[in-house]
Amino acid sequence: MTGPVADTLARALARRIAHEGPITVAAFMAEALGHPRFGYYMRQDPFGTQGDFTTAPEISQMFGELIGLWCADTWQRLGGPAEINLIELGPGRGTLMADALRAAAILPPFRDAIRVRMVETSPTLRARQQATLAGKDAGKNATWHNRLEDVPAGPALVIANEFFDALPIRQIQKAPHGWAERLVDLDPESPEDAPRFRFVLEAFGSPGATLVPERLRDAPVGSVVEVSPASRAVARALGERLTVHGGAALVIDYGYAHGPAVGDTLQALRRHAYAPVLEDPGMADLTAHVDFAGIADAAREGGAEAWGPVDQGVLLQRLGIAQRAGVLKRSATPQQAADIDSALARLIAPDQMGTLFKAVALTVPGLGAPAGFP
Repeated sequence: MTGPVADTLARALARRIAHEGPITVAAFMAEALGHPRFGYYMRQDPFGTQGDFTTAPEISQMFGELIGLWCADTWQRLGGPAEINLIELGPGRGTLMADALRAAAILPPFRDAIRVRMVETSPTLRARQQATLAGKDAGKNATWHNRLEDVPAGPALVIANEFFDALPIRQIQKAPHGWAERLVDLDPESPEDAPRFRFVLEAFGSPGATLVPERLRDAPVGSVVEVSPASRAVARALGERLTVHGGAALVIDYGYAHGPAVGDTLQALRRHAYAPVLEDPGMADLTAHVDFAGIADAAREGGAEAWGPVDQGVLLQRLGIAQRAGVLKRSATPQQAADIDSALARLIAPDQMGTLFKAVALTVPGLGAPAGFP
C-alpha cells in the first residue's frame, strides 16, 4: 500500500481498495485481525469478561488441565521421547498452557521433557502470555514464534484451541449467472474521512467459483459457501511435521463436522455481542465456522492420520471432566461448587459449547487413536 500512513484501518483499507479494486473476504479478515498497526489482535487483549469473548480455558481450569493430561498420555504413547515440543497455536492469554503444565506436573518425566513453544504474532498477547507463564517450572524456558515453521524440529504435541476459526476464509455466492466470489468494496456514498464498506460479487467467470465443492454446486441462488485455503495450509503443514518428526495435534474449535456447508457463518464480536462484519474493521473479532473434515483431509495430504471429529462435550467427558469437577468440589465453598457446576455445563452441555465445539486429533502414522477418540 502506498501513500501517507492512515490513522485508522478503515482509511488504510479504503486506500488499498481505491488502488487495487475490491478485495477478497480473506484479505479483509487478514487485515482486520492481523494488520501490524491496526489489527484487532495486535493492539489489545480481547479475552475474558472485560474483552469481546470468552474461550474455554477462561471458563474453567478443568479444560486446560484435561488437555495437559491428554498431552501426557500421548507422550507416553509416543514412547516417551526425552525432549518434545509442546506447541500452542494462538495461545490467548496463556491460560490453557499454564493449566496444562500444572496437570503435566503429575508425570515428572513428561514435565522434564517439555519444551514450550508459543506461536503468537501479537505483541500484546505475547506479553500477557509471558506474565502468565512466569514462574511455571516447565514454562520458564518457553520460546515465542511467529509461525509454526519457525518452531525447532523434533517430536511435537500441538494444541490449537479456537485458532482455526480466526484464519481467513473466502466466500463464494450463487448468483443468477453462476457462482461468484464475494468481495469487499468501498461504499461510494461514504465520506472520505469515515469510509464504509459493502459486499459485492466478482464479475462473471470468477476464479473463486472453482473453490465450490461439486456436491454443493446445485445449491439455490443466494447460497454462500465458505472455504479457507489458509486453514488447509496450516493443517497440511501440521500433517507433514507430525509425519516427519513424530507427535500429535489436538484441534478444538466450533464449526462443521462435515463441511464445507452452505451458509454464511462469518461474524463479528464486540463486547460479547454480535456486530456488523464490515463496520469499524480492526475493532471487533472476526471468526467463521471451521471445516473439520477439511482440516482432517489436509492433514492426511501431509501424511498424518486424523481422528474424529468428536463433540467437545463427548471428548471432555471421555477425558474425565466430571470426575475432575467432583475432586475440585470436595474443597470448594457452596458458591465455588455452584460455579464449578456452571462451568462444567457450559463446556459440555449440548445447548452450550458441548456440540457446537468439536475436536479432531492428528497423529504420526501408526500411533493409533489417542485418548478421547474412538
